[in-house]
Amino acid sequence: MEGRQDAMRWDRNLGRTLLWAALGFAAIVQASGLAAAPPASCTKVVMKGEVGAGQEWKADLGNGWVFRVVPIKPGKAGYSGWDLVVDRIEGGGYPDALLVASPPYYSISEREVGTTFGLRAQDAIGWNPRSFHFLTDPDAFRESQKQFRTLGGTKIWTEAPVASGQERMAEQRLLEINRRSSAGQFRILNARLTPGIADAAPFAQRWALQSARTPHTIAPAAGGKATPLGELNRIQFSITLWLPAGWKAPKELGAAPGACSE
Repeated sequence: MEGRQDAMRWDRNLGRTLLWAALGFAAIVQASGLAAAPPASCTKVVMKGEVGAGQEWKADLGNGWVFRVVPIKPGKAGYSGWDLVVDRIEGGGYPDALLVASPPYYSISEREVGTTFGLRAQDAIGWNPRSFHFLTDPDAFRESQKQFRTLGGTKIWTEAPVASGQERMAEQRLLEINRRSSAGQFRILNARLTPGIADAAPFAQRWALQSARTPHTIAPAAGGKATPLGELNRIQFSITLWLPAGWKAPKELGAAPGACSE
């Protein structure tokens, strides 16, 4: 029931969330003169991993940063899956450096690989690969968290745009900070899942069709009881990061100079 309510809330807020975030965000960037080509050179890192339900995967990126694949809390709806997180090794608090640089916030997002917001397990693997951005400068990270809180955290992305001068200034500053963010991509290489039996949400129909392109195996439902959203049991994945040029990554990451992602 809670999963279906999530989907209904998503349908009602589709125009105000993704449309406003995609069009409004781009318009503000263009009007502010912030749009710019990515730098010519980056440090490219490719990592591979595997994680099971309820488990966490992490990798040291160097310079005090860590990448985490964190399990989503099941909640009453029995959600499954993982959040993509970039954080300080000692813990930087909420929001993390990937979340704050990858709007829309508190909505369906490429950084959340799970059965939330009405997505079934098969839809989640069909949304593949996924792209995101993240911050790598500690000072910029701390300031972006401050601006996020000024915006009311999730409110700005789930309600109509606000009009207060303080919030507009915070929004502008957050856009400026995110202009200096780095790019990343998360690709599911293989998955084990129990499909959901609900119909695909209108916004997820394309991902449902594409799920066959992601290698996967089907697991029987626990106790023989199928659920609307299904369950993600395990995924194998690769993560590609385009870090700033000269980044001092741990040797085991095999970092190499290369062109930045566009």
